Amino acid sequence: MAKLYFYYGAMGSSKTANALMAEYNYSERGQKALLAKTNIDTRDGTRMIRSRIGLQKECVLLSEVCEMPDETIAEYDALIVDEIQFAKKEQIDRLAYIVDYLNVPVLCYGLRSDFQLNLFEGSERLLAIADEIKEVKTVCWCGKKAICNARYNKDGIVREGTQVMLGANDEYIALCRKHFMEGKLRGEGPVGLEK
Repeated sequence: MAKLYFYYGAMGSSKTANALMAEYNYSERGQKALLAKTNIDTRDGTRMIRSRIGLQKECVLLSEVCEMPDETIAEYDALIVDEIQFAKKEQIDRLAYIVDYLNVPVLCYGLRSDFQLNLFEGSERLLAIADEIKEVKTVCWCGKKAICNARYNKDGIVREGTQVMLGANDEYIALCRKHFMEGKLRGEGPVGLEK
């Protein structure tokens, strides 16, 4: 029986690499998986998913998936969606429909919360309706589990701004809750990434 999966983790926890490996596993077994990402993520091109470790693959957009006829989607053995936190509630509900009525498993990968520890719309809906929710873990600089996505600049952690600002290791870092609250991006010395 198909399920709706939500794999969430902080920045740098290898969510995208896991999504790409899942697609590869399906194809290696002769099955057809549809790889998609949300429209807002254009960092690596409109139709490309790329992980920090260099894995990459072409994809379709989630908006296109949501408009596909049922019989087209039913031809796939799985649907894998990256950057799911940027999805709208209605898109998550469409993914649930694909699972429940087309019997196609949907694997969603993304962040749970933003740089202010607020849920993203897509993540909030998945936390409410996903069949299985699994954390993709990573660690803070101190070695504890990282659950916070800190946005930073040369002055330290940024606490205000728009929810969505696409960036990578040069603008975000995963921290444990304690160091996020303290504003500590590194061990000793001043707040900030400089040592």
